[in-house]
Amino acid sequence: MPINIILLSLNLSYYYSNLTSIITAFFHAYGYAAVFFLMLLESATIPVPSEVIMPLAGIFAARHIFDFWPALIASILGSGAGIAIDYYIGYFIGKDIVYKHLRFFRITQAQLDAFDIWFERNGMAAVFITRLVPVIRTVMSFPAGFAKMKPKSFFAYSISGAVIWNTVLMVFGFYALSGTSAEQILAAIGVFVLVLYMIYALALRHLRRRH
Repeated sequence: MPINIILLSLNLSYYYSNLTSIITAFFHAYGYAAVFFLMLLESATIPVPSEVIMPLAGIFAARHIFDFWPALIASILGSGAGIAIDYYIGYFIGKDIVYKHLRFFRITQAQLDAFDIWFERNGMAAVFITRLVPVIRTVMSFPAGFAKMKPKSFFAYSISGAVIWNTVLMVFGFYALSGTSAEQILAAIGVFVLVLYMIYALALRHLRRRH
């Protein structure tokens, strides 16, 4: 295994183990409101990964701390609110101002340019597909807003993708992680996130090659 992959794995494991502990405490303190708020941040391109939030919500549901459906609904509502924030930032504020403040988001100008071009070529399909790709799934709200895509179409495709994504991650936590120890949960989420990160890297490389 290349040394950079080993280092990445160690860094991700350390980062996500700490993050898992923080999110778990947040869930215990604020319940469904925490699920809503964290998914709002994630969908508004704030670096709070749904790849940790939703499996943990699934574990909480399996252990009867949360009810499954209210937690899932809270996550979808949070995703919708975060999606709306980025879309309307792009829609009303525009590309030039957003580009000057990208430091507040987890994306570079080169990445956003690639998605902007991809959106121009693929439109609504791009909105739906990116909702199912880790890390980059929140980025497409900006190009859709820049292009002033019809809100009804944008939200229909975005929410549909978010429903699928949130449900898959929560079901994964509910069935695959609920019977494991805390150490095993941290290890499983670390490996899971690493796999998703590799998918993201491949998707981003594909986009760059096309442009």
